[in-house]
Amino acid sequence: MKIQANRDDLLKPLLMVGNVVERRQTLPILANILITGSNNRLSITATDLEVELTTSATAQLSNDVEFTLPARKLIDICKALPQGADITLDIDGEKVVLKSGRGRYSMGMLAARDYPSIEPSAASESFTCPESVFKRLIDQTSFAMAQQDVRYYLNGLLFEIKSGQLRTVATDGHRLALCDADFKVSVSKDMQVILPRKAVIELSRLLTDSDDEITVDISNSHVRITMGDTSFTSKLIDGRFPDYERVMPQGETHPIAADKEILKQALTRTSILSNEKYRGIRFRLTENLLHLQAHNPEQDEAEEEVEIHYTGPEMTIGFNVGYLLDVLSVIGTEKVAFAVVDSNSSTLVTPSDTSDSRYVIMPMRL
Repeated sequence: MKIQANRDDLLKPLLMVGNVVERRQTLPILANILITGSNNRLSITATDLEVELTTSATAQLSNDVEFTLPARKLIDICKALPQGADITLDIDGEKVVLKSGRGRYSMGMLAARDYPSIEPSAASESFTCPESVFKRLIDQTSFAMAQQDVRYYLNGLLFEIKSGQLRTVATDGHRLALCDADFKVSVSKDMQVILPRKAVIELSRLLTDSDDEITVDISNSHVRITMGDTSFTSKLIDGRFPDYERVMPQGETHPIAADKEILKQALTRTSILSNEKYRGIRFRLTENLLHLQAHNPEQDEAEEEVEIHYTGPEMTIGFNVGYLLDVLSVIGTEKVAFAVVDSNSSTLVTPSDTSDSRYVIMPMRL
């Protein structure tokens, strides 16, 4: 059996699925990718038993094929070949020989019948959504997901689906990010699902700013997202996400308006001399002026002043500067708005001209 393909046609889908393959695997076959083909079309699949990604590539086939190959080796060989090179894959017994130009690379394969597959139950809800909207929801919030938290439900991204609205929420217990998209979602009931961290990161890589429609199928334990000829399947986290509305600042708040880029640059400079472990930075607010201060155990100190619009009481608040910079990096407007209560309460950060994204940052003691 023989497969003939162009290196460029093959490399793009290989790189796409290669991100799913873990370098350290408990099952040897999980280091491989599954390749099946018929009618001059290859289907390429990778899985780590939590997420599964399938996409396709054009090729000339002498027969229907089905085999697995080591993902990293195949990708590295294709990357090292010249652009536009022709590739031939000869399947002979338990070996696959890749030929290109004067090169010949022989790789062992494992039986396709042993390759695991994620088979979700029938979808209980299904809807379509513009790809760019789904990507924005993820990119505006995913940075606030927890990493390896014992509260496993925080190690993911909450999708809240209601008729007329799709919302994402992420929190690690110290900060919270929320983003809304208003469009007509056809679901029979309101629902919440939590996508695991790895699935969210892979989706962010896969999705583009295209306005093409994607299909989202949700079952009891899985979600499947179909983008053209690419299908992404992930397990869902079985847990209850905390009531995020309770952490929104309550009561009277004092508004601050600032130029996002000027503030971001000042924070970046000041953070250089902050404590490397705690990243603490002090906000001292006076009328229309923000004083930034940072210091570290080596007795280094940094101070900056930023002009802002603020007419509230004088106060001092401590923040993790990394959390602030993460928020300012995803806000797309020129101006940014803060709503502060006092030195011991959470602060709400939003783009200046819209409320579809909201960010809550807990204060820290300095």
